[in-house]
Amino acid sequence: MKKLLLGVVLLAVAQTGIAADGKLHIKGKMTGLGDSVVVGVIDYVAQNYVYRDTVPVKGCEFDFYVPLKKVAPVQCIGLSALRENRQAGFTVVGVPGEEVVVSGEATDRYDINGSRFYQQYHEADVLVEPVLKEINELMTECRARMKKGVSRDSVAAYYDSKAPGLQTKLEQTIFGFAKAHPTYEASAALVSHLEGEQMQKLVELLAPEVRDGRMKDYYSVFIDSYLAQKESKERAQKVQAAGTEAPDFTLNDIAGKPLKLSSLRGKYVVLDFWGSWCGWCIKGFPKMKEYYAKYKGKFQILGIDCNDSQERWKDAVKKHQLPWLHVYNGKAEADAVKLYAIQGYPTKIIVDPQGKVAKTFVGEDPAFYTYLDGLFKK
Repeated sequence: MKKLLLGVVLLAVAQTGIAADGKLHIKGKMTGLGDSVVVGVIDYVAQNYVYRDTVPVKGCEFDFYVPLKKVAPVQCIGLSALRENRQAGFTVVGVPGEEVVVSGEATDRYDINGSRFYQQYHEADVLVEPVLKEINELMTECRARMKKGVSRDSVAAYYDSKAPGLQTKLEQTIFGFAKAHPTYEASAALVSHLEGEQMQKLVELLAPEVRDGRMKDYYSVFIDSYLAQKESKERAQKVQAAGTEAPDFTLNDIAGKPLKLSSLRGKYVVLDFWGSWCGWCIKGFPKMKEYYAKYKGKFQILGIDCNDSQERWKDAVKKHQLPWLHVYNGKAEADAVKLYAIQGYPTKIIVDPQGKVAKTFVGEDPAFYTYLDGLFKK
């Protein structure tokens, strides 16, 4: 089955046989990997790799062990593909003490089999593959439409007309498999294909020995992440609601001097949460500069740089010639991102002259400029 690649990483141990406890044995034959792969074990909680290295591939064949303390995603990406920023490799649910056999083509489709867990996983894989293929094709089509210049709103509307039906189809397939195989540990692994409360419903279908066994560490990460996001969204609705007192903060400006939000009271202020890494943020700058000049003196923009180094932040401000105020939201500073429960980038929050939230816009939304026209054309 064709899988989405997440990142990089592992250490080769040229051995054969059944995997020892605390290790996952990975072997197989796959075209398109090149002469080596970067292998990595992902820790979703820490959002980094707990283990990574490079292993050789000989004649399209590989055979190595990965140390694992618990069930976790393991990624294997062709080193040459990684250097060229293209996808070629595979991702597996890594289970300590098991052996996985992978075969296929690194840039297209591959199959997973092996010891008992992976035999079960193969059964599930075959069932969900057609639906995941439809979802991937929809995503590919949406990207193609964007590339052709179709408006973001039109592409979003097209996606919204297709995606819910496909997601329902995927859920029905997964729940059908879990109901038929509640004692399969592979049923628990399917949680990564679900969204929201559907993940919790899947876990309820599992036999107690599976639900409370070694797969618990794996599926709990996805459910805990969903619950945290849900809580964050609920908080965002409260702190970003119109009429709410805008949380005050003090961050250093581009000259290294402290700037307090409340010091700007008396005029409208647009809090622009952005980063130099954010493509949509950068694309929006020309229009923002146009409106900043159009209503000069009637409002202020406070750019809040997020998830950047100070060097990249300052370089981006200079490169794009952004004339408004700027502050840096680094890890050591007061976290305005948490204060406002920011859900995506760019996010523009308009604060009125009295220091209350007037309106919030997530994404590069034309409605933001329509709103400014409504405020200042009076």
